[in-house]
Amino acid sequence: MTLSVEAHRSELLAHCYRMLGSVDDAEDVVQETMLRAWRARDSYDPGRASPRTWLYRIATNACLTALAGRARRPLPSGLGAPPSDDPDAPLTPSFEIPWLQPFPDARLADDPAGVVIRRRSLRLALVAALQLLPPRQRAVLLLREVLEFSAAEVADLLDTSVPAVNSALQRARAALSEVGESSVAEPDDSTVRDTVDRYVRAFEIADVDGLVRLLTADAVLEMPPVPLWYRGRDAYGAFLRRVFAMRGDFWRVVRLEANTQPAFAAYVRTEAGFALHTLQVLTVTPAGPISRNVVFQDPAVFADFALPPTLAA
Repeated sequence: MTLSVEAHRSELLAHCYRMLGSVDDAEDVVQETMLRAWRARDSYDPGRASPRTWLYRIATNACLTALAGRARRPLPSGLGAPPSDDPDAPLTPSFEIPWLQPFPDARLADDPAGVVIRRRSLRLALVAALQLLPPRQRAVLLLREVLEFSAAEVADLLDTSVPAVNSALQRARAALSEVGESSVAEPDDSTVRDTVDRYVRAFEIADVDGLVRLLTADAVLEMPPVPLWYRGRDAYGAFLRRVFAMRGDFWRVVRLEANTQPAFAAYVRTEAGFALHTLQVLTVTPAGPISRNVVFQDPAVFADFALPPTLAA
């Protein structure tokens, strides 16, 4: 049983992340799931459910327990405030808000069940939208549409009825109907690679005009834990001019992938070399332009991605 349980760790981590919106919390729940499974191994009945189904039952219910009484994890654009029109607004972080965290794609590299992961279901915008759903609706949607369990299996996993599962799924679908996942390109698409290459080159030399040319007209820039966000090329560009005026014109970039989207760590030049500044997750449309950039400046996020704090000059 031990080998079978461990084989599912990576996909369970992705599932718990979708449920919780936090890599750190997801790791805690997966560890708890493994511990519960080990303790209950003698009571496991292979005639009732496969090891995978049994583990998802434990993990999903542990997520629901963890979510009880907790505030949802938003991005700044999901707080309800309008976009800012002031590029010089104070950059005051709000660490009391439990912000949505990005997911390192490197954590999926050893996943033996790649089909199950359903890469599109890890997109940052979708995970943010999932956090708006009540926890049980969230669980039903993920179990039915991402992991493709039957309604009867989900009813058994959640100790409820098939009609209740179908009703929850219908409500969850309706709530997420406006999430535009069809407007997001795959990260290995040649158009995406070209756009990101050009964006990174422009960023490294602080070429704001070059960056703005790569944006959609209504591109969004947001920066958790700062609750500000901006919409549109002009606002995006004005804010970047402020950043480069404050931090300088020489940067280095480390390319990454997060939430199955292109991402990069930005390092700003200092007297001692280059210091880690932000982790930025890009949403690229199929036509090429970038529609969203979520800029994370949180030590916990840097740790999840194992980013070195400095690079040599």
